[in-house]
Amino acid sequence: MFDASAEFRKSEPVVTPPEPRKSRLSPSLLFIIPILLGLLYVGFCVHEDALAIGQPIAVGAFLFLGLALLIAFGFEFVNGFHDTANAVATVIYTHSMKPLTAVIWSGVFNFLGVLASTGAVAYGIVLLLPVELILQVGTGAGYAMIFALLISAIIWNLGTWMLGIPNSSSHALIGSIMGVGIANQLMTSAVNATSGIDWTQAAKIGKALIFSPLIGFVAAGLLLFAMKLLIRNPKLYEAPVGEAPPPLWIRATLIAACTGVSFAHGGNDGQKGMGLIMIILIGVAPATYALNRALPDAHQPAYIATLQAGEAAFAAHANGATVPTLDIARSAVNAAVRARKIDTPDLYAALAMMTNRIETEITAHGAIRNVPAADMSQLRNDMYLVNGAVGILKSAKTGAPEAETKAIDGLQKTLNDMTRYIPDWVKVATALALGLGTMVGWRRIVVTVGEKIGNSKMTYGQGAAAGIVAAVTIFAAERLGLPVSTTHILSGGVAGTMTANRSGLQWSTIRGIAMAWVLTLPATIVIAGALYFVLRQVL
Repeated sequence: MFDASAEFRKSEPVVTPPEPRKSRLSPSLLFIIPILLGLLYVGFCVHEDALAIGQPIAVGAFLFLGLALLIAFGFEFVNGFHDTANAVATVIYTHSMKPLTAVIWSGVFNFLGVLASTGAVAYGIVLLLPVELILQVGTGAGYAMIFALLISAIIWNLGTWMLGIPNSSSHALIGSIMGVGIANQLMTSAVNATSGIDWTQAAKIGKALIFSPLIGFVAAGLLLFAMKLLIRNPKLYEAPVGEAPPPLWIRATLIAACTGVSFAHGGNDGQKGMGLIMIILIGVAPATYALNRALPDAHQPAYIATLQAGEAAFAAHANGATVPTLDIARSAVNAAVRARKIDTPDLYAALAMMTNRIETEITAHGAIRNVPAADMSQLRNDMYLVNGAVGILKSAKTGAPEAETKAIDGLQKTLNDMTRYIPDWVKVATALALGLGTMVGWRRIVVTVGEKIGNSKMTYGQGAAAGIVAAVTIFAAERLGLPVSTTHILSGGVAGTMTANRSGLQWSTIRGIAMAWVLTLPATIVIAGALYFVLRQVL
């Protein structure tokens, strides 16, 4: 049987950090201080957000929210062990930057990447969750969902990190979400059947996770070939010797690649926990976070116009059908979204009624920020259901007229603006958690990437090629709203350069990474499903 831990312990790490300078403050204290400051910052921001709408959060709810957020940021912290460490692996291994400098540099650009992110990846992950758990996130089932999937992902990430295996936090989180969805479906009787995983969305994400490492492998190998043809300086294709840094122009290239990977990683991986953090905030404090109260009042007329156009498009397909009450309309659309089928006049009539209700609620109060706190949760649920139905209609590709397509697109954009947002403080706190995680766990991953993928040590050119390809691939995926694994793209890129260089691969390491890749989904599905079952009994 393959013993991953034994294989990864065979060689001693070559990379050694510089001797720390003596300081009056111990390293542990220097590490604890930013954590405490970060927690105080998060608490202050939540308190200020609640006061801004005149709805302070009760002490019990505030403490519960704090626990949930602590676990969520813990996931991002552990994510830093794996994925962010890959961003600095090449510059640390090649001695282009000192470890502490590289970590701080990477953390800054992770932070900038998180701030520049679109939020599409965050909500792409959330869309995997069962519909009813999203609509009832503030219930015991919703809390069980949140704790189960986050704890499951953390357990798996910590386990693989201890073995020094470059594992994917994306796989771990997605597997945990799938485990919760499957358990949620199995625990419900056939009479009250609920939805499980959105398999269409799962397939879309699965393709991105499968093909992105292959893209990294092929593209990095081809880039190294091109570099050898165009850049004939032999220094670029040498492995690091001792702790001497490479020539300045090579250092600049490697640092640029590290910067790109860090920025792209922040924009993609940083979002994976942010979507779940927003679910936590919406569940515990819906009055404050259910809808984007920061939307400018000047945008409201345009939003109302798109809601009216969407309502008209739905009404045109209703063929005169009507729905007796709003509650019946909501129930019908809920069932249709779970079944992913919008195909009857009654459903279109229900969608028209719900869209009209959304428009009426906003018009009556003049702007989203003026909607009463008591109405926020239901209004968001209505928006979520209508938006889900719009997504189903768009994926059906029925060849609708251009005017109708434009109306539906406009409606979707409006609903996304109102519901899919991430406060700046969430981005800042997430970036901090990622950076601190990198400072703890970089060493194991750096050694694996630099020495244990190929039969020879990684050269400067190989590090540059793998880093450049990883940065471009991850950034492109973020713009498309697709979660990808920084770990597997960079590891695949290094393997591609080793193959292109005819260095050969260390199959023991490749097997370890492949085993983690294959086992992550089933393992996290089982862990998260079991945790969800247990937590449902007590929450």
